[in-house]
Order: sequence, then C-alpha cells, then structure tokens
Amino acid sequence: MKFFKYALLASTLVFASCSDDDNTPDEVNEEEVITTLTVTLDSGSDIVVLQYQDLDGEGSDPAEITVSGTLSANTVYDGSIVLLNEIEGENITEEVEEEADEHQFFYTVGSGLNVTTDYNDADSMGNPVGLSFILSTSDASSGALTFTLRHEPNKPNDGLETAGGETDIEVTFDVTVQ
Repeated sequence: MKFFKYALLASTLVFASCSDDDNTPDEVNEEEVITTLTVTLDSGSDIVVLQYQDLDGEGSDPAEITVSGTLSANTVYDGSIVLLNEIEGENITEEVEEEADEHQFFYTVGSGLNVTTDYNDADSMGNPVGLSFILSTSDASSGALTFTLRHEPNKPNDGLETAGGETDIEVTFDVTVQ
C-alpha cells in the first residue's frame, strides 16, 4: 500500500512539473492603420498622382480620393506607392518593405481601361511585392484602377483571386488615358 501512495505522489509531481504553460505571451502583429495611400506615376516628362486619404482612420469623416492629371496614351510610367499612418506619424511603407515576404500589392484594371501593369520589385524569395511597378498605357480610355495590399498572401500566386491573406487596404481610382 505504501508503494501505491508513493507512486501516486510521484506521478502527481511529474504531471505538475510538465505544464506547457510557459507564461510567454504570443506575439501580436496588429493590422496597421493606413490613412494615406499615394501612387505616383512618372513617365519622365509627366507625373500623375493618385491619392487616398482618410485622416481619421475608421472615424466618421469620409475618405478623400483624388487623381491629379490624366495619363498619356502609349506611355510607360514608373509607379511607386507610399503608405502612411498620419494619425501616429508612421511610414507604413517601411514596414511593408521590411516584411516584404508577408505583403503583396495587386493591381486590378477595370474593363475599358487600356493599361497594363508589371511588378518592378521582389521579396527575398523573388516573389513580387508591388511597391514599385511599371504601368503602360495604350489607346485613349477611362476606367477603374484598383490597388489592393494583401497581408500574408500565398506566394507565389496567380493573382488576387488565389492569393489568400487579409486585405490591409483596397482603393479604386477612376483614371483617364488621353
């Protein structure tokens, strides 16, 4: 009987000391607030800026979407994207660059708009990021151009439909090619 008591006591001590609760909190990677998305399109002789601003974040004030200028037909533009959190004074572009393997921009060209896009940057594995891109126009047209930033997409992927992940920001601009 003494053996049984000692065996029971020993097993209790073993189970009590083998807890997998190490009191280390899980790392939280909160979604960043993006108040401003600025897309600059530079042909070398012409600059067009597309901008989304929502300075109160998810507050009651509406976002402002502006397009300064029109795109020229049959022209190649170097595109760059800057992301800001103006509430906190943070440049979110830097975080996307540092975590490039966890982010990807997608460009969706609406029907009727005669433009194409190509990535001009990549993460450490050679997969596209999209902060830098090439936009090429052809004939005169107008339509929607949407920029979508996905966090933790599947890489590589076949586009937005198969990327998975979570959308950090998605903005549609009405643009004109003349």
